[in-house]
Amino acid sequence: MKFSNRHDIEAPIDFVFARAVDFDAHAKQALRRGVEVDRTDDQITSGPGMCWDIRFPFRGKLRTVRGSLSQIEAPQSFLIHSVSGGIEAEFDVEFLALSRNRTRIRTGLQLSPKSISAKLLVQSLRFSKSNLDQRFDKRVRQFASDIQDRYAQAAAEIR
Repeated sequence: MKFSNRHDIEAPIDFVFARAVDFDAHAKQALRRGVEVDRTDDQITSGPGMCWDIRFPFRGKLRTVRGSLSQIEAPQSFLIHSVSGGIEAEFDVEFLALSRNRTRIRTGLQLSPKSISAKLLVQSLRFSKSNLDQRFDKRVRQFASDIQDRYAQAAAEIR
Protein backbone atom coordinates (compact mmCIF):
# COMPACT_ATOMS: atom_id res chain seq x y z
CA MET A 1 0.00 0.00 0.00
CA LYS A 2 1.41 3.37 -0.99
CA PHE A 3 0.63 6.92 0.04
CA SER A 4 2.18 9.85 -1.76
CA ASN A 5 1.69 13.54 -2.36
CA ARG A 6 3.50 16.75 -3.18
CA HIS A 7 3.26 20.31 -1.96
CA ASP A 8 4.94 23.56 -2.92
CA ILE A 9 6.40 25.70 -0.15
CA GLU A 10 7.30 29.38 -0.41
CA ALA A 11 10.76 28.98 1.13
CA PRO A 12 14.28 28.13 -0.11
CA ILE A 13 15.22 24.46 -0.37
CA ASP A 14 17.95 24.70 2.31
CA PHE A 15 15.48 26.17 4.82
CA VAL A 16 12.85 23.52 4.03
CA PHE A 17 15.36 20.67 4.22
CA ALA A 18 16.78 21.88 7.53
CA ARG A 19 13.29 21.92 9.07
CA ALA A 20 12.41 18.53 7.62
CA VAL A 21 15.48 16.82 9.09
CA ASP A 22 15.10 18.43 12.52
CA PHE A 23 14.22 15.06 14.04
CA ASP A 24 14.42 16.32 17.62
CA ALA A 25 11.66 18.85 16.87
CA HIS A 26 9.57 16.10 15.27
CA ALA A 27 10.01 13.93 18.37
CA LYS A 28 8.85 16.78 20.63
CA GLN A 29 5.82 17.35 18.41
CA ALA A 30 4.97 13.63 18.52
CA LEU A 31 5.20 13.67 22.33
CA ARG A 32 2.57 16.44 22.39
CA ARG A 33 0.28 14.08 20.44
CA GLY A 34 0.74 11.24 22.92
CA VAL A 35 3.36 9.31 20.97
CA GLU A 36 6.41 8.02 22.86
CA VAL A 37 9.68 8.51 20.97
CA ASP A 38 13.04 7.19 22.19
CA ARG A 39 16.24 7.76 20.27
CA THR A 40 18.26 4.53 20.38
CA ASP A 41 21.50 5.39 18.57
CA ASP A 42 24.62 7.09 19.90
CA GLN A 43 25.23 9.46 16.99
CA ILE A 44 25.92 13.09 17.77
CA THR A 45 25.11 14.46 14.32
CA SER A 46 22.17 13.73 12.01
CA GLY A 47 22.97 11.06 9.47
CA PRO A 48 22.34 7.52 8.31
CA GLY A 49 22.07 5.15 11.24
CA MET A 50 19.91 7.36 13.45
CA CYS A 51 17.32 5.09 15.12
CA TRP A 52 14.14 5.56 17.10
CA ASP A 53 11.70 3.38 18.98
CA ILE A 54 8.19 4.81 18.68
CA ARG A 55 5.12 3.69 20.63
CA PHE A 56 1.55 4.83 19.98
CA PRO A 57 -1.99 3.51 20.33
CA PHE A 58 -3.62 2.35 17.09
CA ARG A 59 -6.92 0.49 16.81
CA GLY A 60 -7.02 -0.22 20.52
CA LYS A 61 -3.49 -1.64 20.76
CA LEU A 62 -0.16 -0.13 21.69
CA ARG A 63 2.00 -0.39 18.57
CA THR A 64 5.78 -0.22 18.50
CA VAL A 65 7.74 0.97 15.48
CA ARG A 66 11.50 0.82 15.07
CA GLY A 67 12.65 3.44 12.58
CA SER A 68 16.05 4.29 11.18
CA LEU A 69 17.38 6.92 8.83
CA SER A 70 18.62 4.90 5.85
CA GLN A 71 19.75 7.63 3.47
CA ILE A 72 20.18 11.36 3.49
CA GLU A 73 21.35 13.53 0.62
CA ALA A 74 21.26 17.17 1.66
CA PRO A 75 19.29 19.06 0.46
CA GLN A 76 17.60 16.69 -2.01
CA SER A 77 16.16 13.76 -0.05
CA PHE A 78 16.08 11.39 2.87
CA LEU A 79 14.69 7.91 3.46
CA ILE A 80 13.47 6.36 6.70
CA HIS A 81 13.01 2.61 6.97
CA SER A 82 10.80 1.26 9.75
CA VAL A 83 9.49 -2.05 11.02
CA SER A 84 6.44 -2.70 13.16
CA GLY A 85 5.46 -6.28 13.78
CA GLY A 86 5.19 -7.80 10.33
CA ILE A 87 4.97 -4.51 8.44
CA GLU A 88 7.95 -2.80 6.86
CA ALA A 89 7.61 0.81 5.76
CA GLU A 90 9.72 3.12 3.64
CA PHE A 91 9.12 6.85 4.10
CA ASP A 92 10.90 8.88 1.46
CA VAL A 93 10.95 12.64 1.13
CA GLU A 94 12.36 14.51 -1.86
CA PHE A 95 12.93 18.23 -2.25
CA LEU A 96 13.11 20.14 -5.52
CA ALA A 97 14.03 23.82 -5.80
CA LEU A 98 11.49 25.37 -8.15
CA SER A 99 12.99 28.84 -7.75
CA ARG A 100 15.15 30.67 -5.26
CA ASN A 101 12.31 30.93 -2.72
CA ARG A 102 10.03 28.07 -3.73
CA THR A 103 10.51 24.37 -2.99
CA ARG A 104 8.46 21.32 -3.93
CA ILE A 105 8.33 18.57 -1.33
CA ARG A 106 7.29 15.08 -2.43
CA THR A 107 6.53 12.49 0.21
CA GLY A 108 5.88 8.79 -0.14
CA LEU A 109 5.05 6.05 2.32
CA GLN A 110 5.16 2.43 1.18
CA LEU A 111 3.78 -0.25 3.53
CA SER A 112 4.84 -3.85 2.89
CA PRO A 113 3.29 -6.64 4.98
CA LYS A 114 5.65 -9.52 5.82
CA SER A 115 3.35 -11.79 7.84
CA ILE A 116 -0.19 -13.07 7.56
CA SER A 117 -1.47 -10.87 10.38
CA ALA A 118 0.24 -7.85 8.80
CA LYS A 119 -1.38 -8.68 5.46
CA LEU A 120 -4.77 -8.72 7.17
CA LEU A 121 -4.08 -5.35 8.79
CA VAL A 122 -2.93 -3.77 5.51
CA GLN A 123 -5.93 -5.28 3.72
CA SER A 124 -8.27 -3.74 6.29
CA LEU A 125 -6.51 -0.39 5.78
CA ARG A 126 -7.25 -0.62 2.05
CA PHE A 127 -10.95 -0.32 2.81
CA SER A 128 -10.35 3.13 4.28
CA LYS A 129 -7.61 4.16 1.80
CA SER A 130 -9.33 7.37 0.71
CA ASN A 131 -9.73 8.50 4.33
CA LEU A 132 -6.09 7.61 5.09
CA ASP A 133 -4.96 9.44 1.93
CA GLN A 134 -6.78 12.54 3.12
CA ARG A 135 -5.26 12.32 6.59
CA PHE A 136 -1.75 11.79 5.14
CA ASP A 137 -2.22 14.73 2.77
CA LYS A 138 -3.57 16.94 5.57
CA ARG A 139 -0.58 16.17 7.81
CA VAL A 140 1.94 16.92 5.04
CA ARG A 141 0.04 20.08 4.04
CA GLN A 142 0.11 21.23 7.68
CA PHE A 143 3.86 20.53 7.86
CA ALA A 144 4.43 22.51 4.65
CA SER A 145 2.32 25.39 5.94
CA ASP A 146 4.26 25.46 9.24
CA ILE A 147 7.58 25.65 7.37
CA GLN A 148 6.26 28.41 5.13
CA ASP A 149 5.04 30.38 8.15
CA ARG A 150 8.40 29.97 9.92
CA TYR A 151 10.23 31.18 6.84
CA ALA A 152 7.94 34.21 6.49
CA GLN A 153 8.49 35.01 10.17
CA ALA A 154 12.28 34.64 9.87
CA ALA A 155 12.32 36.83 6.73
CA ALA A 156 10.24 39.49 8.51
CA GLU A 157 12.64 39.52 11.48
CA ILE A 158 15.59 40.09 9.17
CA ARG A 159 13.98 43.16 7.60
